[in-house]
Amino acid sequence: MSESNDLKAVKRALLSVTDKTGLVEFAGTLARHGVELISTGGTAKVLREAGLSVKDISELTGFPEMLDGRVKTLHPKVHGGLLHRRSDPAHVAAVNEHEILPIDMVVVNLYAFEKTAAKPGVHFEEIIENIDIGGPSMLRSAAKNFEDVAVVPDPKDYADLAAELDANAGSLSAATRWKLARKAFATTAAYDSAIASTLDALPAEPGSVEKTTELPVTLRIVAPRKTSLRYGENPHQAAAVYTDGTELGIANAAQLQGKELSYNNLVDLDACWALASEFEATVVAIIKHTNPCGVGQGTTVAEAYARALEADPVSAFGGVIGVNRVVDGVAAAEMAKLFVEAIVAPGFTDEAKAAFAAKKNLRLLELKPAPLVDRIKQISGGFLVQNEDFHPITAADVKIVTERHPTPDEMEALLFSWKVCKHVKSNAIVYARLKDGFGQSVGIGAGQMSRVDAARFGAMKAALPLEGTVAASDAFFPFADGLETVAKAGATAVIQPGGSVRDAEVIEAANKLGVAMVLTGVRHFRHG
Repeated sequence: MSESNDLKAVKRALLSVTDKTGLVEFAGTLARHGVELISTGGTAKVLREAGLSVKDISELTGFPEMLDGRVKTLHPKVHGGLLHRRSDPAHVAAVNEHEILPIDMVVVNLYAFEKTAAKPGVHFEEIIENIDIGGPSMLRSAAKNFEDVAVVPDPKDYADLAAELDANAGSLSAATRWKLARKAFATTAAYDSAIASTLDALPAEPGSVEKTTELPVTLRIVAPRKTSLRYGENPHQAAAVYTDGTELGIANAAQLQGKELSYNNLVDLDACWALASEFEATVVAIIKHTNPCGVGQGTTVAEAYARALEADPVSAFGGVIGVNRVVDGVAAAEMAKLFVEAIVAPGFTDEAKAAFAAKKNLRLLELKPAPLVDRIKQISGGFLVQNEDFHPITAADVKIVTERHPTPDEMEALLFSWKVCKHVKSNAIVYARLKDGFGQSVGIGAGQMSRVDAARFGAMKAALPLEGTVAASDAFFPFADGLETVAKAGATAVIQPGGSVRDAEVIEAANKLGVAMVLTGVRHFRHG
């Protein structure tokens, strides 16, 4: 097939990739069409081991790779081969004079900077060394000259490109080259943004990787779309999920089975995982519309699940489940009895997968935990950014302000309820207890316009006895009526931030009622 103005033949390709997925198969397609393959380092080694003929980049440039690989593609014979316009006689004369060969395709993906920077214990030097220089330069050069050069930054495009090359005898259309160029510029923009944002979060003095608490001077939000969703919160809203490139957290979790995830599933799963991962002990959290309806601890996942479900079995129907341990077969057999939309955990045993297999629509997500990050919320005209709400509280941190002190069991239950309360929409009240030595939510009042209403609603939602429970309040009691409501419901001890101008009045009411009360000095408002 002869080449037209629209179709451009690929005669020489430069391949240099970090992600080797599909590389050999795609390079094989190029070779089958007579394309000369030029490559670097590890990429060349992989291709040769697959039996493909490859020319080293040093043969093209006449200059060896040097400085531990820092300099290999930054050369006029690379960038001249990419940037010269084949239709410009002056450009053609210049490259011929300097013996620069045309390069018609660049297959490049970049050092995994985000993954490296997100690694626990990563060293400063490793972060800096994973800043790719040559790769983005080649992508930009090739993308700028898209009229003559095809640039391939994403392995996901290999299959479609191979099909087009086969259909057009080794040529690609102008529309394809333009589409690839736009993707390449988006790739380099996201990469530079990730570097700038990561370095912005480090101390001003070089060498340390301790994140600062200062918020960035410039907010950069660049993330590739991972997948489109069927719709958003409602069917008339379009939606998609975007990834930060770390392969961590809910956005990057592996879906092991089940229907396509919805927008609401992902929002609820993120809330569920955040709550479950708050605890060091084995915990199961059941979430409905981002609010917990049941949270339980146990020696096993099955025990923790039984306590979480017992707290509110009605609301649990159609919810999502978060587990901070690998789910085993025993726990899975119990969870499979309830209709739930999705379950997220660090892993599932083979027995668990077998127990869930019959529930074809149930979504199972296996994730790698992500570190805490700043929270971003869009408002009209801009964005709000805040640090994650992270402020651990122990028994040593609270201030006992009543005549009666909490018993050891009450104190343990108070700390449990405090962690749960942090994940409930404000105004929030959480009733909880210890059952056989393990924490269990009993009633949760979420998202009420007054704190006394949250106390009443939490008591109304309780499916278990409230007598002898403890109560947590995400913010201070502005009046004694909230404290009196939880005491009337059956709570014997209360944990709250304190700080109201009427603290003395609230403490006096607690003393009259014989309720133990501790103050944390920390508020946990959660407005969504």
